[in-house]
Amino acid sequence: MINIIAPINQLGYGIAGYNICKALDKYMPVSLWPIGDPAVTSDVQANYVKGLMGNRNMFNPKAPCIRIWHQHDMSQFVGGGKRVGFPIFELDSFNELEKHHLRSVDMIFVCSEWAKQIVINNLEKNYWGYNMEDITHVIPLGVDMKVFDGSVIQALSEPKPSSTVFFNCGKWEVRKGHDVLIDAFKKAFPDNEDVQLWMMCENPFNSPDENNYWYNKYNDPRVKLIPRVNSQEEVYNIMRKVDCGVFPARAEGWNLEALEMMACGKQVIITDFSAHTEFCTEENSMLVTIDDTEIAYDGKWFHGKGEWARIGEDQIEQISNHMRSVHVRVQNHENTYNKAGLDTATEFSWDNSAIKIMKVLDV
Repeated sequence: MINIIAPINQLGYGIAGYNICKALDKYMPVSLWPIGDPAVTSDVQANYVKGLMGNRNMFNPKAPCIRIWHQHDMSQFVGGGKRVGFPIFELDSFNELEKHHLRSVDMIFVCSEWAKQIVINNLEKNYWGYNMEDITHVIPLGVDMKVFDGSVIQALSEPKPSSTVFFNCGKWEVRKGHDVLIDAFKKAFPDNEDVQLWMMCENPFNSPDENNYWYNKYNDPRVKLIPRVNSQEEVYNIMRKVDCGVFPARAEGWNLEALEMMACGKQVIITDFSAHTEFCTEENSMLVTIDDTEIAYDGKWFHGKGEWARIGEDQIEQISNHMRSVHVRVQNHENTYNKAGLDTATEFSWDNSAIKIMKVLDV
């Protein structure tokens, strides 16, 4: 048995928590302690989560416990087994609270080699004297290939909008490059009417004024604002209709949406920086070169602690050039199917995440 503490919802931690539980449950019983109330999307999922929570009644107190949550909140675990912290973070440094909590655990799981190096750079040892390099392990996140099935999309050749459709998914944030994406789009296509930019970026943590700022910034007849959907299946049904995902992120803890686009066989334009470098390469992505970093500041979530990628005029030009390239290929009816992306997504399955977890924990 293994004990898991994680949220269950449609945000990043919640998707990771649910899918890791589901993958591990194929090999051993999982006892789930949700963080907050589970937000499920179907009766089937509700019954499944209820079953995992029911295993808490007879949990194994000696089994490992994995806490999939923020690095500043690693104090609560279940039982007396190995305590594993699994944070998903975006920046290159930790504050003192984060360091204190990360040092307190027996083992740390991170999504990428980029993240592992940050842990090593910031924390030499934990409170029991173990070197962080020895107790920090890379457990890449995954994608549900039964939902995001690019081979089906290729076979169907279903009708899609006649325009070239670019897509971004992820809650409104400066960190995700939403402040520059619209500029790159307009720079690439100042007059074209046969292009669209679909933005599914609703942020439940924003105030009405903050949301209005983003709505006004993206006020263009070629931009389609899509409300947040309730399930991964609904996300897939949107992704299958677009041509290319654009992710000009300054920093990411993983970037699940980019991997999902690859699983759908779609083109991906993305910064060559932070955690998604674990799966984004020259073969499967149109990379945006990052020349420098800057202080991470947006006045809301980030206040100058740590650095992220600097997105300047050169990066905006690169994004624009990539978008124009995709548009020409689509309008010329050239094959834009991202076979390399689909192959990559197949390697990063949730089952592989579970197998790596079991190997590291020796369970």
